Amino acid sequence: MAQPRLRIYFGPQDTDCTTTTLGIVEERQNRVTVSLGEIVPLLADAFRSNRAWLSDFENDEVAISTDLYEVLLAYQHYQRPSA
Repeated sequence: MAQPRLRIYFGPQDTDCTTTTLGIVEERQNRVTVSLGEIVPLLADAFRSNRAWLSDFENDEVAISTDLYEVLLAYQHYQRPSA
């Protein structure tokens, strides 16, 4: 008698796959657009609370506007301790 094989369910897939006209499978990641005001308080609280899950995303890329990037660079420059 054959023993039943167990399978592990990993949940829904995070990516969608589409086939191009050339038969090549392309993978598109699901993306969500939110305002900075929605996520900054949550991320700040998670950082202050030293939440372990936050480190799971430390290598993820985040798209921001050029204006915000320039402001962050200037802020970083002026946050350096003076000699």
